[in-house]
Amino acid sequence: MPQLKAKSLEMRTPQATKTAVLVIGGAEDKVHGREILRTFVSRSGASNAHITIIPSASREPSIIGGRYVRIFEEMGAKKVEILDIREREQCEDSYIQASLEGCTGVFLTGGDQLRLCGVLSDTPAMSIIRQRVRGGQLTLAGTSAGAAVMGHHMIAGGGSGESPNRSLVDMATGLGFIPEVIVDQHFHNRNRMVRLVSALAAHPDRLGIGIDEDTCAMFERDGWLQVLGKGSVTIVDPTEVTHTNEPHVGATEPLNLHNLRLHILSHGDRYHLYQRTVLPAVYRVSS
Repeated sequence: MPQLKAKSLEMRTPQATKTAVLVIGGAEDKVHGREILRTFVSRSGASNAHITIIPSASREPSIIGGRYVRIFEEMGAKKVEILDIREREQCEDSYIQASLEGCTGVFLTGGDQLRLCGVLSDTPAMSIIRQRVRGGQLTLAGTSAGAAVMGHHMIAGGGSGESPNRSLVDMATGLGFIPEVIVDQHFHNRNRMVRLVSALAAHPDRLGIGIDEDTCAMFERDGWLQVLGKGSVTIVDPTEVTHTNEPHVGATEPLNLHNLRLHILSHGDRYHLYQRTVLPAVYRVSS
């Protein structure tokens, strides 16, 4: 036990820029307080931030990318650029790789998560992002579709408003920045609890993270996630599930899952990804 504690303290040692992965539920405030986007810029180096925007998920990459350029420049970032990657072959361009090697923050916009994965997965550009995120050299943020890709197993689409069933969720392979989780976004706003539960029935070794609009689960390198923004982050933990009929029923038959654990977190609450423990905001010592 003391070894674990020592390791935890070592990982919490402050760095010049304390990098993080920000998983945003979509529709984040871009006009008023802009807390989530400000946190991203701050974690990317504040006035020294060099931010690269990847709008590959969007059908209108230059429009959506341009909007974030203006926001991040207004917040005082030193350099902001768009990598308008539309084809996988572009990920081998020296210019794109140099941008990803030199930046301090990468922002993945919303759109279609399948399009984003189709362009980025298993490319040299993706390898650079992954290595630098793992090495604590880069802050990564993704909103909406950019949030959906964070896990290894990715929700690509599906419905809502029914009993949990296998046909309710379409799964694909994500980019795997946080492989332990399955993320769903626009969560309570689009009634997606049943969709997430249906995904977890098929993958009970993962942790479900449902993120509301204008809300962010910010993952620190020490294993804690912290909630930012106006809505909730819903944690669905199947670790102690005692039974599911998922392997034995048809695609449209109702699923059962016994002994799921559920946490609803709000602003300032923390949750440890590996210990599966909650630290309510009320008990935190302000830093």
